[in-house]
Amino acid sequence: MRLNAIGDLSMLPKKCFDELNNAIKTTSGNTGLVLTLALSYSSRREIVQAAKNIAIKVQSGDININDIDEELFENNLYTGDMPDPELLIRTSGEFRISNYLLWQIAYAELYFTPKLWPDFRKEDLYEAILDYQKRERRFGMTSEQVN
Repeated sequence: MRLNAIGDLSMLPKKCFDELNNAIKTTSGNTGLVLTLALSYSSRREIVQAAKNIAIKVQSGDININDIDEELFENNLYTGDMPDPELLIRTSGEFRISNYLLWQIAYAELYFTPKLWPDFRKEDLYEAILDYQKRERRFGMTSEQVN
């Protein structure tokens, strides 16, 4: 397993930050599963930070304003090197996203369950996956456009 983390990691206590970076470095060559921790994470903050990073690049002359497109923006997000999620499972019976991966879940399928996270089991995951498999993935298109 490879460990990854997203968020404003500078907000972590130094000891935690150092331990996390050590674990990320130690597992960086692993090719199995990838576990991404969202720590001190806010999607709104992520989007603002990406805009600031791009503005700095424009200001310094590294890029031209006309170079800004969705791909460039995505590459400046915390998740720039990760694929977008295909399925977002929201536990606890809440019907909101709660400031989580707002850009990245644009075309994700959303699954809501009343189960609380500590009670979410393998069977619940299977149920979510079965529900996902029944859906038509359209990525912003109509059914007619997909077919």
